[in-house]
Amino acid sequence: MGLLHRQLALAALNANAFHPPRGLRSGVYAFAAGWLTTELAPQLLGLTALDAATHPPRAGDRSRAAGLALAAANAAALGVMVAQAQRARGGVETALTDALGVDYVEQLDQAPTPADLALPWRQLATPLRVFRRGPDGVQVERDIAYADAGRRTMLDVYRPSEPVHPGGAPVLLQVHGGAWRVGSKETQAVPLMQHLASKGWVCVAINYRLAPRDPWPAHIVDVKRAIAWVRQHIGAYGGDPSYLAITGGSAGGHLAALAALTPGDPDFQPGFEDADTHVEAAVPHYGVYDFAGATGLPRAIRMRDRFLGPLILRRRFADDPAPFEAASPLLRITPDAPDFLVLHGTADSLVDVEQARLFVDRLREVSDRSVVYAELPGAQHAFDTLPSIRSAHVVRAIDRYLHWHWNGWRGRPVGDSPAEVAEDQS
Repeated sequence: MGLLHRQLALAALNANAFHPPRGLRSGVYAFAAGWLTTELAPQLLGLTALDAATHPPRAGDRSRAAGLALAAANAAALGVMVAQAQRARGGVETALTDALGVDYVEQLDQAPTPADLALPWRQLATPLRVFRRGPDGVQVERDIAYADAGRRTMLDVYRPSEPVHPGGAPVLLQVHGGAWRVGSKETQAVPLMQHLASKGWVCVAINYRLAPRDPWPAHIVDVKRAIAWVRQHIGAYGGDPSYLAITGGSAGGHLAALAALTPGDPDFQPGFEDADTHVEAAVPHYGVYDFAGATGLPRAIRMRDRFLGPLILRRRFADDPAPFEAASPLLRITPDAPDFLVLHGTADSLVDVEQARLFVDRLREVSDRSVVYAELPGAQHAFDTLPSIRSAHVVRAIDRYLHWHWNGWRGRPVGDSPAEVAEDQS
């Protein structure tokens, strides 16, 4: 493949990244290409520059001249993507200050330093390395059973090698995505869990049963079982069972939001109805919040009728709407909803960003707790899966949010260190 053909292919990827198709089927293909293009834009920019540098102009070679011109245009487009990703830092910080107040950082153990906010360029240069080796000081214990369905009900625990919080560390439960049909605990939110574990948190990543072998509501039942397991057993891993936040992306964002909004729902807790399944905070990413099509959004209705009904719930909405409504976080919001930080990208070709906007509007209308919404321009679905400029800024913002929330939850006076709090409580 020559220079011109390579640059034509890259131009097509760039066009898809900026303007992805939004159809139910075409959106899947647009997502796969757009996600990699937007999050790996710095690497693609470097390769484009190298491609152009190694193919200097040659007299009379119109193909090469066209390829070099297209390479310049591609480099400009990739530069825009890099700039968009960099602006995520300011965007998520604005979302936090708008919802929590400009003084929210006073509730942190310490205000973030420039070093805390700096991008981990070594990690970003080799993004796949995060799945092979985590940061020093973090250990992972894998394949712990929380229920009896084999590998689909196992979990991994990420924790600091040396405990940081003597009174028990705050806990984050991670629910993977994958359209309720695929996915695994080892492949998603790894940068977030490694980062938080390095800061003293205990993070739990779970598998859960998948459709079509196990139709709905097996997925949410397993998430509830995992929450109950954490409440009962996480103390043995250094976690504080009284504080649990939940997160997840895509299908995992749906499950995290639904679990947060339905503590103790007996329909989702068969055989363990009395288990404590509440959470203190929820951080769903690019989630599906409307199973029932209650928003009236055309894409939500198409997803309901062409995908969720036949493949996940194994029933038709027209025949039995109640399960779709019960599975819709948008329809389960009450004044008792926990605190939420919701994240979604404007270029998401799989789940309409309008779902997140309407979900947040409803939360702010009904809930008595705080609601933070960070909308990320140019971000595709699954923007946080790999270490990237955007995901690094998002991870650090979630770090600040969760530390703010945890410190407020335990009533730590501003300025006291965790050790001082533990001493005061002893």
